[in-house]
Amino acid sequence: MKKVCSFCGRSDKEVKLLITGINGYICEDCALQAYEIVQSTGVMGAPDEGQGKGKFKMKKVPKPREIKDYLDQYVIGQDEAKRYLAVSVYNHYKRLQQPSDENGVEIEKSNIIMVGSTGTGKTLLARTIARLLDVPFTIVDATVFTEAGYVGEDVESILSRLLQVADFNQAAAERGIVFIDEIDKIARKSDNPSITRDVSGEGVQQGLLKLLEGSVVNVPPQGGRKHPDQEYIHLDTKNILFICGGAFDGIERKIAQRLNTHVVGYNSVQNVRNIDKADLMKYILPQDLKSFGLIPEIIGRLPVLTHLNPLDRTALRNILTEPKNSIIKQYVKLFAMDGIELSFQDQVLDFIVDKAMEYKLGARGLRSIVETIMMDAMFEVPSKKTKHYEVTLDYARQQVDKAGMSRLESA
Repeated sequence: MKKVCSFCGRSDKEVKLLITGINGYICEDCALQAYEIVQSTGVMGAPDEGQGKGKFKMKKVPKPREIKDYLDQYVIGQDEAKRYLAVSVYNHYKRLQQPSDENGVEIEKSNIIMVGSTGTGKTLLARTIARLLDVPFTIVDATVFTEAGYVGEDVESILSRLLQVADFNQAAAERGIVFIDEIDKIARKSDNPSITRDVSGEGVQQGLLKLLEGSVVNVPPQGGRKHPDQEYIHLDTKNILFICGGAFDGIERKIAQRLNTHVVGYNSVQNVRNIDKADLMKYILPQDLKSFGLIPEIIGRLPVLTHLNPLDRTALRNILTEPKNSIIKQYVKLFAMDGIELSFQDQVLDFIVDKAMEYKLGARGLRSIVETIMMDAMFEVPSKKTKHYEVTLDYARQQVDKAGMSRLESA
């Protein structure tokens, strides 16, 4: 007897799959169409019904200390920033689960802004915590955004990326977390906003206000520009937590100016002497962000302000070897995949740290230096019949000098 689909009439030779029933058959295309029809009628309910419309349920909400302990495995130091981040994320989970209060008390979200020089771990903290979370999480770069109507991306594309991470599950996206990197790059370019149209600075900040505060936003599903005829997804940002990070290069001068303006009397002079001039970032206040170029409205919507400490020699040395995915462990694993045991002399690690301190690039400088040292070895060693390779101090110095000379020659 010839088997044919009871819906479309195609035979088993014309389809990839034919599912057998009691008195008939159905092919894969008809099964998919049937599923879409049933889902569109609302009989099955939304994929996350009860979580988006009702309250977010989770088997075990990680406590702030548990979140920090997890971050400690991958990020060295920055205890204060980790505490702020852990508490903000924990409170975000609790907000999603808050029961209705007869007294009308509703917990509002506390968006957070992290300030720290390049290479101190802002983006790494965000990427690490994303692995732990049970909510959609995305990292976006503020430098690509412009005011609506100009070349670049609209700020609403932030939410498009969150939707993509959540597999276009709107209920899940509305309880997500967004990390906006390079927030300092949209600072106002001039103290006088009437001089010129600041489409990639103040204009973007104005566009971010409604997202940070919490409102229903029209989001183009595939990102990009808005068009009058396209369909939008209406996303409520009330329960989306925003974490912002930026280097704010040069803000130390603003902090120093503020600290020096309050020198009145002998006690104030003594206080100025007690200021740690090597790490002025620890004294940062919201008014310094305003002096740098963030508008007061956006500062008010980022109530939690924390800083990341500059990395000293000890911290850089620990970053090289201690975290679970440290740079040295990554190279050891790369060589192990070729059956080669890689090792570094202790003096080599100290040499790498010295160079990183010299370049003042933070933890990112470590990777570029290690890459420079290991490039020739990674090219030559896999082709050799060797089971062990040790990186010596002389070899490391030779590679760094060679790279420096080639740069000078090319310049």
